[in-house]
Amino acid sequence: MRYLTAGESHGPQLTAIIEGLPSLLPITAEQINADLKRRQGGHGRGRRMQIEKDTVEIVGGVRHGKTLGSPVALVVKNDDWKHWTKIMGIEPLPEDMDPAEIKRRITRPRPGHADLVGGIKYGHRDLRNVLERSSARETAVRVAVGSVAKALLKELGISVVGYVTEIYGIKADTSKVAGKSADEIRQMVEDDSCYTFDSEASAKMVQAIDEAKKAGDSIGGIVEVMVEGMPPGVGSYVHYDRKLDGKLALAMLSINAFKGVEFGIGFEMARRKGSEVHDEIIWDKQHGYQRRTNRLGGIEGGMSTGMPIIVRGVMKPIPTLYKPLESVDIETKEPFKASVERSDACAVPAASVVAECVIAWEIAKAIVEQFHSDQLPQLKAQIDEVRKLAKEF
Repeated sequence: MRYLTAGESHGPQLTAIIEGLPSLLPITAEQINADLKRRQGGHGRGRRMQIEKDTVEIVGGVRHGKTLGSPVALVVKNDDWKHWTKIMGIEPLPEDMDPAEIKRRITRPRPGHADLVGGIKYGHRDLRNVLERSSARETAVRVAVGSVAKALLKELGISVVGYVTEIYGIKADTSKVAGKSADEIRQMVEDDSCYTFDSEASAKMVQAIDEAKKAGDSIGGIVEVMVEGMPPGVGSYVHYDRKLDGKLALAMLSINAFKGVEFGIGFEMARRKGSEVHDEIIWDKQHGYQRRTNRLGGIEGGMSTGMPIIVRGVMKPIPTLYKPLESVDIETKEPFKASVERSDACAVPAASVVAECVIAWEIAKAIVEQFHSDQLPQLKAQIDEVRKLAKEF
C-alpha cells in the first residue's frame, strides 16, 4: 500500500493517489472532511486558516461509498488560488519577461526552513519554488490519506487518537487519561482548544501561545498518538526495515518541524534500571497474554504486542516568525531580516491531527502488507484469526 502527493502551498490543489487499499472499504468525503477541519483548528493558528476551509473530493477508486480495489484519488482544492494565479501560474512566462519581475519573488532564505538548501539543491534563484512545496500545507492531503487509513483500521477494530501532551514546557497531567480508551480520550481532546485532555494545562497553554503571538514569536511542543486494538505480531524482528517502530518513527519525523520521536516512556528509559523499564508478561483466560505495564509502548522486537501503541513526537517552534531572524540575500549577499510568510504562533494542536493520520497510515500499511488484503472481508477474517491464535497460544 502506498501513496503519492502533489501540489504547492498556493497552487490550485493538493492531490493524492492511494494504491493498495482493499476493495469494499466504506469511505465518504464527510469522514475525511472531519479530520481536515480538525487540522485547521486548535489555538494558535494564523490567518490562513480563516481564508481556507479545506474539503476533499474523491475523484477515483470509490463507487457508491466503497473502494473498488483500484487506486483512490483525493483532491483538496485551494480556495486562495484565485489570488495567486499569476504568481503561481503553470504556463511559461512570456519571452520578453524577466523572471526577476515576478511579484513576491523570494531571495532571502528563512532560517529553519528548506529555502536555502533547497535552492542550492534544485538550482532555484526564486526561493518561492522551494517554500511552496516544503510548506506544511502539504500535510492537508496527508491528513486526508490518513483519514482513509483510519477508516480501514476502524473496520479491523483498531482505534487511533492523537493529542497534545506539552506546549512550551507546560505539561498535561497524564493521570487524567490513565486507563481510558482511545475513544474516551478523543471525546476529551476534541472539546479542547489545544487538543489536550487537561483543561488546567490547556488554559496555561493558551496563555503561552497568546504571549508568543504578541511578541511575534512561536512555540513548539509534544504530541502523542495512541493506537488501540492492535493484533500482536504486526511488523517483524527478522530485518531492520520490517520493524514496526522503525516505520512509525520515520512517519512521525516526516511531519514538518518534527525533530524527535519516542515510544512508551521513551528517553526516560535512560534514567531507569532494566527492572523498571521492561513490561512483565501476564496471562488470563479471558484476555490471553498481556503486559502488566506498557512502558515499552506496545512494541517489542519491532512487533506489536497487542498492548496500546504509544508514540510521541516533538515539534520545534515554527521558524516563520513575525519577529524575523537575520538572513542573507542570495542575490546581493547582504544581510537582511528573513522574509515573512503567513504563519502560526503555535501549530502543535494541529500537528497532533497530522501525527494521528500519518501513524494511522503506517499501521494500516503494515497490516495490509502482512495479510491477504484484496478484499476487506478477507482481511477482517485474518485479523480475527490472529487474535484468536494469540489468545490460545
